[in-house]
Amino acid sequence: MRAVVSFTVIILLFSSCVKNNPDPSWLEVNEWTLNSNVELSGEEGELTHRITNAKVYVNDDLLGIFEVPFRIPVLKSGYCNIKIYPVVINNGISASKIQYPFLNYYETNADLLQNEVLELNPVTNYKSVTNFWIEDFEDINNSIDHDLNSACTMILSNEDLNDFNGNFYGKVVLNETDSTWIAYTTTQLAIVNGSKCFLELDYYVTNDLYTGLVFVSPAGSTNNINIRLNSQAPEDAIWKKIYIELSELVAASSNDTNFLQSFTAFLDEGDSEGVILLDNIKVLWY
Repeated sequence: MRAVVSFTVIILLFSSCVKNNPDPSWLEVNEWTLNSNVELSGEEGELTHRITNAKVYVNDDLLGIFEVPFRIPVLKSGYCNIKIYPVVINNGISASKIQYPFLNYYETNADLLQNEVLELNPVTNYKSVTNFWIEDFEDINNSIDHDLNSACTMILSNEDLNDFNGNFYGKVVLNETDSTWIAYTTTQLAIVNGSKCFLELDYYVTNDLYTGLVFVSPAGSTNNINIRLNSQAPEDAIWKKIYIELSELVAASSNDTNFLQSFTAFLDEGDSEGVILLDNIKVLWY
């Protein structure tokens, strides 16, 4: 409800501004493009993204956050500095949007003319300070290990699916006999307490999947379940991308803790089969 109220307020403010200022300039922003950063030498992996929104400043005045593409009135004219920041949906919650800390903002200087539209195509890339751990399943030896209690194992697959990026992805099939999948990444990540940290994930699921973060310390290991990815109906299932914040989990750990990404799934009640496809697993931090 809060999101609806906020959006309504923005619309009313814009309507009032245009009514009281019948000759605004107009800013049209199209969808984002994610490019590679040459300073990272390809370390950022496959450049899939779901940058759904943009945070807009004109001459350092905040205009708001808008879903791309959009066209908005601007009550400024003349030569202006425009900054546009990438905004993503955090933890898969549509009402929770966050300026993504690992991507650079887009900046341009341009003339804003009354009653005319300035069209921009924003481009971004990953910040050079970003650390990456990536599993993209392009190598036969992947970095996924299975728990002793896991009845299922992940295999490489390259079936033809719409909107799939890359050559291979990881596939898990749950059924009534093999109804549990518990897996961890194999590389312990030494992420400093207080770091910005996110998981990026491309996924296609017809079964609920739980992501988590394993704390590994001299005292042992603990799997902390974090975000659930909801199953899709098989006939409607598509590849999606999610951004999952890990910063609070990392901050809750002790200083001598390393981290593994975890995945847990149980065959959904009432189903005879569930499919989980994963690709471009990225843990990012700085």
